[in-house]
Amino acid sequence: MTAPIDLYYWPTPNGWKISIALEEMALPYETHLVNIGAGEQFDPGFLKIAPNNRMPAIVDPEGPDGAPIPIFESGAILQYLARKTGLFCGRTERERIAVDQWLMWQMGGLGPMAGQAHHFLKFAPKKDPPQDIPYAKDRYRAETARLYGVLDRQLAHHEYVAGDFVSIADFAIWGWASLWEGQQQSLEDKPHMARWLGVMGARPAVQAGRALHADKRP
Repeated sequence: MTAPIDLYYWPTPNGWKISIALEEMALPYETHLVNIGAGEQFDPGFLKIAPNNRMPAIVDPEGPDGAPIPIFESGAILQYLARKTGLFCGRTERERIAVDQWLMWQMGGLGPMAGQAHHFLKFAPKKDPPQDIPYAKDRYRAETARLYGVLDRQLAHHEYVAGDFVSIADFAIWGWASLWEGQQQSLEDKPHMARWLGVMGARPAVQAGRALHADKRP
């Protein structure tokens, strides 16, 4: 029997990447909540697993050499799980390149920019004193819109982000893209992105991954 993977998690778009992947890959896992609102990501025990004090992270008790291996950074975790299972990483070298480049697009572009949009549009104005910064709001709202335009144009020619197959790139992007309203975006001019959001959101494993400890979200 396969030993469960330890998932260090909080229900955010970054956490959903891994819970969705684990569900899609039918890998057993045990969830350990890391309450980022309470600062638990700075606990010394967690820092031994994730030295950048960010979740998600995993520990696979059955690593490549049969020994446990801790892994941090959501993109690295997705690539590891895809290699471990041989699933959702592309069937050919060309497909694998497509998956990797769209995964990196999310890691370096959409995730950080959408995250900043959320921060400056939703959370900063509620601080005490309020931090309502029009320049930051406009900057990150516009850059997120540009990135969603890139995604929509890609999806105009492909069923899924990297081609005609579901991949870890879809898992990485979907969580952030599903929160487009909180980023003050519109889907009226992005019909292909809207289609893809619906197709991905209808997958039972995506729903299960998104629902993991959803009660903890504000």
